[in-house]
Amino acid sequence: MRTIDRRSFLRTSVIAGAASSFIGPFDIISSPSYQVMPTSPKVAISTGDSRADLAFRALEPFSKEIKEAIGRKRVVLKPNNVSTEVPLCATHTETMEGILEFLKSIKKLDNVIIAESAANAPTFEGFSNYGYFSLEKKYPSVKFVDLDSEGSEVLYVFDEKDFRPHPVRFSKIILSPDSYVISCARMKTHNLAVATLSLKNIVFGAPVKDLGFRLDKNTKAGTRSDKSTIHGSGARGINFNLYSLASQLHPHLAVIDGFQGMEGNGPRLGTPVDHRICVASTDWFAADRVAVELMGIDFSLVGYLNYCAQTGLGEADLNKIEIVGERIADHKRKYKLHENIEQQLVWMKPVV
Repeated sequence: MRTIDRRSFLRTSVIAGAASSFIGPFDIISSPSYQVMPTSPKVAISTGDSRADLAFRALEPFSKEIKEAIGRKRVVLKPNNVSTEVPLCATHTETMEGILEFLKSIKKLDNVIIAESAANAPTFEGFSNYGYFSLEKKYPSVKFVDLDSEGSEVLYVFDEKDFRPHPVRFSKIILSPDSYVISCARMKTHNLAVATLSLKNIVFGAPVKDLGFRLDKNTKAGTRSDKSTIHGSGARGINFNLYSLASQLHPHLAVIDGFQGMEGNGPRLGTPVDHRICVASTDWFAADRVAVELMGIDFSLVGYLNYCAQTGLGEADLNKIEIVGERIADHKRKYKLHENIEQQLVWMKPVV
């Protein structure tokens, strides 16, 4: 595994310093209040032939910890619906079922919502297309929520074209201290950030759009989406924004479904990988770090995770992460990266 030394990090992340010099009062980018993660995080890996069972078994080692952390908070299951009509890119219904069964087993099913702001169309279209509403019969207490209709707060993100902060509306539900957020992610490659896992599912699902927004020729006049703004106009911008927002928008629990992952031109147009694996952890960074390894991706290529590791948001050394269940070495695959991977790695180069 390649690593980035301190000098190289400071040189290649000149974009961060440049951004903070423009920020002033916009504390979302300037100096996040970081909290160092535990020195020995734990990640569970499960394998098998049932998505629901994989998710349930991956969560079992954390039962006591999760139950205590939830307390009286509202539980928010956040699937990945980057598209409302491409099943391979979205969180599978059976994965959601496995998580709900786990919550039922620890008696935390009384205040649960499945919530999303789909990227390209009205949220409930995705819920319908992917069969999420079928869960109502088995879990009648669970509510379905469109984050676009539940209020927002403005935070500021960076754009690499003008080195200035830009306002973005973020879901109040995701930001609320009364929410226990579960990232129900899927192992996928990405066209700007190399890989999209548990952190990115939350950070990029939290920006909201106007009700009725549709990302095609039928888009209604006067409607807008804040999701494009957070991408920062390129690989430098997206990596910095993911890093700078991580302290406020990371999930409390990460569940990464790799039963059938996506390789190649993700996050929407890739091809399936029959991997039959699931990763779970109460440490989102450790979960993403292990998932990157299972996907056979060189960790040093994933900019936002490297930034997080360099600033104490997570432990990147696999030798310092406790793995329970299956071994990484026994289930490591080599996911094909996006065809534009060389362009994505511009984040590693100095800004000139």
